[in-house]
Amino acid sequence: MLPAERKLRIVEFVKEKRVGTVAELAKEFQVHEATIRRDLAEIEQEGLLRRTHGGVVVDRGANIEPSFSERAGDQLEQKKRIGKKAAELVEDGDHIILDSGTTTLHIAQNLINRSNLTVVTNDMNVAAELRDASGVTVIVTGGQLYRSSYMLNGMFTDHVLGSLHVQKAFIGTPAIHPKFGLTHPEAQLIPAKQGMIRAAQAIIVVADDTKIGKVSLHNVAPLHAIHTFVTGAEASDLQLKPFRESGVDVITV
Repeated sequence: MLPAERKLRIVEFVKEKRVGTVAELAKEFQVHEATIRRDLAEIEQEGLLRRTHGGVVVDRGANIEPSFSERAGDQLEQKKRIGKKAAELVEDGDHIILDSGTTTLHIAQNLINRSNLTVVTNDMNVAAELRDASGVTVIVTGGQLYRSSYMLNGMFTDHVLGSLHVQKAFIGTPAIHPKFGLTHPEAQLIPAKQGMIRAAQAIIVVADDTKIGKVSLHNVAPLHAIHTFVTGAEASDLQLKPFRESGVDVITV
């Protein structure tokens, strides 16, 4: 296993367990404890985890997104509404990309009875949701599985996305800002999202109102790259005005 891959897996392991000791990680990844200590030092410098005496923990202020299970219940009713409305933007015969996320999962749930649809996704949950949809062809990007989010990411994911052309891409985000556009706390997830955006004719961002005005560490895309933003009616006119003034078609539900 390459060092970069091991570090990604360490972050995933600790996100899932919330804590990890040097001895535990050395055993899990079959390397010397000195190697793990070097990895943890680099991971901490990147702001992904916080070292403690003898191990590492997830820091509340760290640049990582919470696990799928932690996010799934947040703003659930709003995400259901967003998913239903976003699915209405999909036409039978479309080729679309569904980004990994708890909101895009609700889009998938509303596409089950559609016809002649092709869905590309890097999310195992989305793929599983559509597995019995006879009118939907599902393409899974491949890549490294992130156990805490059921997401696929990495070199294989980026390669597949770079070979595609679709009508629409539905992008999830933990942060959307009228000045800074889409940002994300985890650098290793940026290339896949940017690949989705490059592959699509229309970019549709789906995010609940709590994501509006937030800024994370890494840039994903400027606001002018976004065509449509679907969010909840909980968002105020004051919050949404700068998006509309920038030419983004804002839909609230």
